[in-house]
Amino acid sequence: MRASDAERERIAETLREAVAEGRLDMDEFEQRLDATYKARTHGELEPLVRDLPVPGAAVAGLPSVPGRGVSTPVDWSRRIGGPATSTGAFAFWGGFGRRGRWTVGRVFTAFAMWGGGEIDLREAHFEDREVVIRCFTIMGGMQVKVTPDVHLHVNGVGIMGGFDEQTKDAGEPGPDAPRVRVTGFALMGGVGVDRKWSKAQRQRLSEAGRVDRLRLERPDAGEGRKELG
Repeated sequence: MRASDAERERIAETLREAVAEGRLDMDEFEQRLDATYKARTHGELEPLVRDLPVPGAAVAGLPSVPGRGVSTPVDWSRRIGGPATSTGAFAFWGGFGRRGRWTVGRVFTAFAMWGGGEIDLREAHFEDREVVIRCFTIMGGMQVKVTPDVHLHVNGVGIMGGFDEQTKDAGEPGPDAPRVRVTGFALMGGVGVDRKWSKAQRQRLSEAGRVDRLRLERPDAGEGRKELG
């Protein structure tokens, strides 16, 4: 059966989804994409996506970043809900860390005295769509990290210390993104809140950007097939 331009474009979209999700490396993606636009029959197209899910069947895992050519959103429905794996942390003359894949409780309370801690929510799951991070530190410090695509509100109080919020990467919260409220008290210490992507997320964004550039470089790739039809 002869393949149509629309069918070739659907295969190309599946390949773009796959490379954005890390299922294909860029070399294999470019080879398959080139073969897609050269294919004339279904028999030539099917092997190119036989080992891949259809678009939207898997978690994209990529944020939507305005101005960077990345349009694959985070599937927040898969990251919100479920029992909390941690609801608090404590440090005295020492430190604590919460990072990687964990589930933050609706209310997470952290205390540090003459010590410090890190609360990294960038790869975390959320027990509820709205969570409160309560930070209390005396002569110590804490750092809270969130991605730029969540709703964030910081309203802590500092005495001879402070609560600082910094946005290091571009991003825009989606309507279904979780809401994170950071509050608390810092005495002769500080709490820093950073909105930035993790190293792994930056890499995925970079790969997705390369995919988008390839799409822009070949806007009429399907048009060339019409003449062969």
